[in-house]
Amino acid sequence: MKNVTDSFVFLGHWPSAGSFGFNTDILATNLINLSVVIGVLIFFGKGVLKDLLDNRKQRILITIRNSEELRRGAIEQLEKARVRLRKVELEADEYRTNGYSEIEREKENLINATCDSLERLENYKNETLDFEKERAMNQVRQRVFQQALQGALGTLNSCLNMNTELHFRTIRANIGILGAMEEITD
Repeated sequence: MKNVTDSFVFLGHWPSAGSFGFNTDILATNLINLSVVIGVLIFFGKGVLKDLLDNRKQRILITIRNSEELRRGAIEQLEKARVRLRKVELEADEYRTNGYSEIEREKENLINATCDSLERLENYKNETLDFEKERAMNQVRQRVFQQALQGALGTLNSCLNMNTELHFRTIRANIGILGAMEEITD
């Protein structure tokens, strides 16, 4: 540190003689050169550096403003999306409710239609049974009638075969009655 201080003191005591020479003290010459360069840079570069910093500041501010605008736009879009989501959820709930109601109505209609069909089938079955019962009874009546008629004819034939004389007398009597009736009408 003493060398640095000595060099600054040494700078203050330069002889103002008209000679020009080389300073072989490296620390002193480097500090002088460095201070000259820094002074020139500060003097001339101050404006450039200030312009660079101002440009950088402006770009940062513009980027921040753009980011804020994008953020506001994103928030607006998010709110719109939330509103749309709520609307879609309400519509979905409405469709779901209407769908369940429609399903229940269709279920009730199907149950009612099935009950009606079963009732019609039951009525048709009962009508068919009544018709078949009536037909069977008619067939039984016809057979009973045929058997009774055959039995009566058989009995009559057997009676007539046994009493052929009675049969001939009945025929003669009927012929006589017919003859008498014929005479009366003539």
